[in-house]
Amino acid sequence: MACLKAINHFQILSSSNSTKPLSSDAKKTIFTNKSLNFDAKFSSKTSWHQLRLVPVNVVTKEEKDLVAAETSEKNGEEKAISGGEVKEKGRILSTLLEDKERLLNAAIVLGVGTVAITKLLSIDHEYWHGWTLYEVLKYAPEHNWIAYEEALKSNPVLAKMTISGIVYSVGDWIAQCYEGKPLFEFDRQRIFRSGLVGFTLHGSLSHYYYQFCEALFPFNDWWVVPAKVVVDQTLWSAVWNSIYYVVLGFLRSESSASIFDELKSTFWPMLTAGWKLWPFAHVITYGVIPVQQRLLWVDCMELIWVTILSGFSNEKSEARLSEAAEDDTS
Repeated sequence: MACLKAINHFQILSSSNSTKPLSSDAKKTIFTNKSLNFDAKFSSKTSWHQLRLVPVNVVTKEEKDLVAAETSEKNGEEKAISGGEVKEKGRILSTLLEDKERLLNAAIVLGVGTVAITKLLSIDHEYWHGWTLYEVLKYAPEHNWIAYEEALKSNPVLAKMTISGIVYSVGDWIAQCYEGKPLFEFDRQRIFRSGLVGFTLHGSLSHYYYQFCEALFPFNDWWVVPAKVVVDQTLWSAVWNSIYYVVLGFLRSESSASIFDELKSTFWPMLTAGWKLWPFAHVITYGVIPVQQRLLWVDCMELIWVTILSGFSNEKSEARLSEAAEDDTS
C-alpha cells in the first residue's frame, strides 16, 4: 500500500520493461485520485509496473446544465402534447354529452307531445266507427271541453292542479328559450321544479282563493270587479309570488338566508311587474269568466306571466351562483 501512495500524479516510474513513453497530449492530462480508475488485477505474477491507469471522462458543469436544459425542454414538449390531447378528449366528451342531452330532451318533448295529442284526438275513439278524419277533428275540441267540465264537477282540485302543473312546466320552457337557450337544450330539473310548484301549490291554492274572493264580495255592483282586481294584485299576488320564489329556492337547495335576502330585494319589482299584465287580464277574469272556469283562463295568461316570473327568479339565482364561483376562484 505504501507503494501505491508513492505513485506520482503526473508520471509513473517503471522498470526497463515499461511501455512506450507518454505522448505530449497525454502528458497534458492531469490525473487526480477521483479521475483515475484503477483497473488492476493482482495476482502472484502481477508487478507494480504493469498497473494500468485508465482516465475517466469528466463531465463539466456546463455540460450538465445543457443536458438538464434539453431534458427539461423535452419534458415540456411532452407535457404540452399530453395536455393538448387531454383538452381535445375533454372537448369531444363534452360535445358528446351535450348531444346526448339534446337527444334526450327531444325524445321527452316528442314523447309527451305525442301522448298529449293522441289523448286529445282520441277523446271519441269509442265512436270512431265510420267516422272520417274531418269528423274526428271537428268534434275533438267540443268533446274535450265537455270532458274537462265533467272533471271539474267530479274532482275540481285535481283537474286544476293538473292544468297548473302543465302550464308552469311549459311556461318555464318558454322562459328558457326566451333567455337564449336552444329549443332542446332546456334544463329538465328547472322545468320539473316549476311544474311541481304549479301542480302542488298553484292549482289547489287558486281554487280556494277564487272561492274566498266570491265569498268576500257577494255583490253584483259595478265596483265589485275593480275591488277584486285590487285585492288580487296586492294581497294574493304578494302571497303567491313569495310562495313561488321561496319554494323554488328550497328546491334548488339554497340556504334560507340567501332565499329571504333575495326575496326582500325582488319582492317589490316582481309585484310591480305583474301590474303590467294582470289588471287588464283580471277585468275579464272577474267580469266575464265563471268562477269554475277562471283558473283555466288564468293559466292561459300564466304562460306569459310564468315566463316573466321564472326568468326573474332563475336570473337572480344564476347571478348569485356566478358571484359565488368568482369568489371561490379568487
